[in-house]
Amino acid sequence: MKSGMRWSNALFLQLGVLAGVAMLAICVGATHVPVRVVGAALIGKAAGAAQTIVMDIRLPRVLLGIAIGGGLGLAGVLLQGMFRNPLVEPYTLGISGGAALGLCVCVTLKLANLLGAVAFPLCGFIGATGTAVLVYGVGARRGIMQIRDVVLVGVMVSFVCSSLVMLIMALARAEDLYGIVFWTMGSLDAPMPGLTAIALAVALGVLAVAYLLAVRLNALALGEDGALHLGVDVERTKRMLFVMAALLTGVCVSVAGIIGFVGLVVPHVARMLVGRDHRILLVSSFLCGSIFLIGCDILARTLVAPIELPIGVVTGIAGGALFVYLLRRT
Repeated sequence: MKSGMRWSNALFLQLGVLAGVAMLAICVGATHVPVRVVGAALIGKAAGAAQTIVMDIRLPRVLLGIAIGGGLGLAGVLLQGMFRNPLVEPYTLGISGGAALGLCVCVTLKLANLLGAVAFPLCGFIGATGTAVLVYGVGARRGIMQIRDVVLVGVMVSFVCSSLVMLIMALARAEDLYGIVFWTMGSLDAPMPGLTAIALAVALGVLAVAYLLAVRLNALALGEDGALHLGVDVERTKRMLFVMAALLTGVCVSVAGIIGFVGLVVPHVARMLVGRDHRILLVSSFLCGSIFLIGCDILARTLVAPIELPIGVVTGIAGGALFVYLLRRT
């Protein structure tokens, strides 16, 4: 009973913080929009410019921040639970490197002229998915996923993809190089409104499915032998968790670029707030990831305004400092 009350209080607190951070993100920027004007814009009764700023620019950005931050935080807690390793994150498996390589190929072959604005996210997702399949194929033997091998293969694939990206960047023209560098540093400015809806739907859908596996994740914390004794189909569970984490990471990277440290730091913060039970940890990681990324986006847009910093730079600095603080404290 006490655990239920503590979990409820923690979730309500996180929801309140998320609502406050989201409202702040909508209000601040190059043009300040008062809270009352934001409320009027949300119901369609604001003036022309304010209505456009809120509904067409800042609200979609906040929704994308919820999807990307929550998705990366959720992917991080799934992988850390599956591998039983607190240093594993979505990008450890080389999925982000595959997405970056897919984007470089897209820019080099001028596929945007053929496919339009959807070319970048599509090629990024194909690269991320292909990398995930490669890592699983090499790391699994006779249908059994070897945890150590998957991590090692993922790290090596990530290095190879990074080297190929640098090779393409070294040979690319100046105008192509700018597009590659800007994308690899991350942004919440989605090129197409439909991509925000897709990212949000995928993140919430995976969260719902992952919640059904929360008890199995708790069992995996005892080790694979312990989970087997409790009646858990370990190999099937690992495959499902890997596919969900890869899907989340692929969608997030293909839509928003490479945004690091979210999947590594957020699960640790959530564990400090609600404990290690995945029945509450999954939801808490999703909310904490959304809060963290939206907060970093506010800093990216306001620290050196009117210049907007790449959000990947802010998450790297803030996430690294936060991780060192948590490490020293715990």
